[in-house]
Amino acid sequence: MRAFSIARVIKMKVILLSDVEGLGKADDIVNVSDGYARNFLLKRKVALEATASNLNSIRLKKGSLAEKARKEKEDAQEVAAKLSGRKAVLEMKSGEGGRLYGAATSADIAGALAKLGYIVDKKNIQLKSPIKTAGEYEVTVKLHTDVTVNITVEVKPVG
Repeated sequence: MRAFSIARVIKMKVILLSDVEGLGKADDIVNVSDGYARNFLLKRKVALEATASNLNSIRLKKGSLAEKARKEKEDAQEVAAKLSGRKAVLEMKSGEGGRLYGAATSADIAGALAKLGYIVDKKNIQLKSPIKTAGEYEVTVKLHTDVTVNITVEVKPVG
């Protein structure tokens, strides 16, 4: 008759440095088996052992990231307050009846805002529909994930 031994599974606490599918996201503290931690997670540098100093450094990192995110949102709100109610003017070539040759794009609007002193990425300018005729249009500018502002864009026909 054979004797079977029951192996005791030793658990280890680790801090994930990047997302691990089925385990957790970056900066999560998880319990995993000792072998999985040593042979996979630690070797591939996707986790750190959860020592007191490592836990403290992760806490400090989270605090600095939260402060940075708060500062970025605050800056975006200041720019939104300045941009609110502003009018960007675009002069574009047009034909009869104020119909534009082509269309006014978000890059054109970003250029007009740059002339006013506001640097906005063209990807953050949301047009409801293509601007193909002269006139005034309402455009949404997304400055932060939580901060958007509406501005007026006036398209003036040129020759």
